[in-house]
Amino acid sequence: MLACCLTAGNSDDRRPVPKLVKRLFGKLFGDKGYLSQALFEQLWQQGIQLITKIKSTMKNRLMDMADKLWQRQRAVIESIIDQLKNISQIEHTRHRSLANFMVNLICGLIAYSHQPKKPSLHLVGETEFAILIHN
Repeated sequence: MLACCLTAGNSDDRRPVPKLVKRLFGKLFGDKGYLSQALFEQLWQQGIQLITKIKSTMKNRLMDMADKLWQRQRAVIESIIDQLKNISQIEHTRHRSLANFMVNLICGLIAYSHQPKKPSLHLVGETEFAILIHN
């Protein structure tokens, strides 16, 4: 995990992105929830290429074949989110205190990191990229 940010459920997911990727460079993969021309241009100026799928109402655009193949790895990311929610139980919404919420979240992440078999992208070499997780 490179960075994280907790926001309210009714806030825009694109808002904390520039702060989260401040020290990153290269390619950033996200789902359709991160589509925004303003965000794309802001990240481009920081040296980050935002790659998302396009909506059905948008014009088609040219995309590098490698980027298109990386987008297909979304299923691996979704399975990690599923394991965090169900096995590590971090999606409990009725916490009675902020401290209890934070302890539950951190313990869930630690439990996930100690799992012997986790989903993997099977990266070879020094490939670096980030994926925006939206749920």
